[in-house]
Amino acid sequence: MSLLTVNGLSIAGQGHPIVHDLSFDIQVGEWFAIVGQSGSGKSVTASAIGQLQPSNLKTKGEIRFDDRNLLSLSSSDMRRIRGNRIAYIFQDYHGSFTPFHTIGRHFEEVQRLHLSQSADERRRQSLSALEAVGLSEDCLGRYPSQLSGGQLQRASIALALLLKPDLLIADEPTTALDSVSSFRVLELLSRLQKERGCAILFITHDLRHVRKYANRIAVMKDGRIVEAGNAREVLHRPRHPYTELLIQASPSLGRFNRLSSIEVTP
Repeated sequence: MSLLTVNGLSIAGQGHPIVHDLSFDIQVGEWFAIVGQSGSGKSVTASAIGQLQPSNLKTKGEIRFDDRNLLSLSSSDMRRIRGNRIAYIFQDYHGSFTPFHTIGRHFEEVQRLHLSQSADERRRQSLSALEAVGLSEDCLGRYPSQLSGGQLQRASIALALLLKPDLLIADEPTTALDSVSSFRVLELLSRLQKERGCAILFITHDLRHVRKYANRIAVMKDGRIVEAGNAREVLHRPRHPYTELLIQASPSLGRFNRLSSIEVTP
């Protein structure tokens, strides 16, 4: 069942097209990846879903969520959905936090915006979210500058998942991390997705992560989807030259495909 459906999405800035007539859907509970090189339009597409694109960009088309066109909603209606039903994890996870507020204050503000709860219930929910990402209670009283980069990244994931959204949009969440930290973050997201049943829209240029975690994939080039389908099928048997180019640029995937094509005879 489709959770989110994009129909004919086009985005332009100062008369220059950025995204052209984009259409795709995300199913309930699936991990859907949009991949492509920098400048392909994948991040601005993700931003448009939550009405977070810059105001100087002109957007046309439909983004349907629960049979409502998100592009036609008022700012106040969109705020009620964003953070509650649709949440974001950004590449710059520091941007999720104001340096002058504690982590606990950030969590409380999100809850106050979307829910009517007692102070005790808000704290219980915040502690549960922190525990899910491996952080302790004392993080609530700390300021962002008092956490390590890895702790702050996990706190941003906890904040995004605090209200149990139906769709989590992860925009290049591991780009600034080393390989070990990237693995831990993605394993955490995969575990939380399975536990909570949310769908993930994963924006990335790293095909290794797509091959391991994604159910389906859309490959973007110059603002268009050039290939889409089951992630393993697309990466193992690409039909578009651009997809093949991306695979060959990822040494481990290129080697995997070359080995898989070798016929073994007794």
